[in-house]
Amino acid sequence: MAEPLIQLKQVSKSFGSNVVLDSVDLTIYRGEAIALIGPSGTGKSTILRILAGLLAPDAGEVYVQGRLREGLAEDQQESIGIGMVFQNAALFDSLTVDENVGFLLYQHSRLPPKRIRDLVEQKLEMVGLPGTGDRFPAELSGGMRKRVSFARAIMDNPDNPADSPEIILYDEPTAGLDPIASTVIEDLIRQLQQARGGCSTYAIVTHQDSTIRRTADRIICLYQGKVQWEGSVTEIDTTDHPVVRQFFSGSVEGPIQALG
Repeated sequence: MAEPLIQLKQVSKSFGSNVVLDSVDLTIYRGEAIALIGPSGTGKSTILRILAGLLAPDAGEVYVQGRLREGLAEDQQESIGIGMVFQNAALFDSLTVDENVGFLLYQHSRLPPKRIRDLVEQKLEMVGLPGTGDRFPAELSGGMRKRVSFARAIMDNPDNPADSPEIILYDEPTAGLDPIASTVIEDLIRQLQQARGGCSTYAIVTHQDSTIRRTADRIICLYQGKVQWEGSVTEIDTTDHPVVRQFFSGSVEGPIQALG
């Protein structure tokens, strides 16, 4: 059996009296495309932030390629690079597209600016935005801003291969997009998984049916802080698990309590 890329063991997280994650186990292997689904507020984005090392669990353990993570990712030298795509793209409005995509290299590498610009343009071409490096985020559509955030997430450092992302974490990448723009983003996610210079492993948080079906191979369904169901995309329509059935049908009847 291959060694897990990242593994959560009995991870719990609370915010005040609100228990968001309750003894969650999760294993991600290289080359996997995983979707984390479930009702709003059930801990999906929290899991992404724990996987990324941006948030520490209250209890449980996080292993990165078999090595126990102590504290946050910034507290130690991680054995793999982890890219994060935030729901709102999280671009710096005062920086150009080039400066956003190449931000870490401009700040933390010794590469000459021209070399960084060339690397940025390569990534922009991969996400279908060649020649946009001089624009500012305000000049881009919502879908374009999403693609810029993808380019930033897959940016690697040729001087330090350890910085190159081996897993991308997508938080609601198609939220707020129309169906056509969503299809473009869904196709891009799969293309980047296969492309040289992309990233073969990812976990995605999404509520959108088409995004789940078109970008994921394995589904993990969360509710009330626990993993309720796990299966393949092809099992979505055949499982009789009540939480999964209610989630995909959109029914107000079932174990998921509808919020007013």
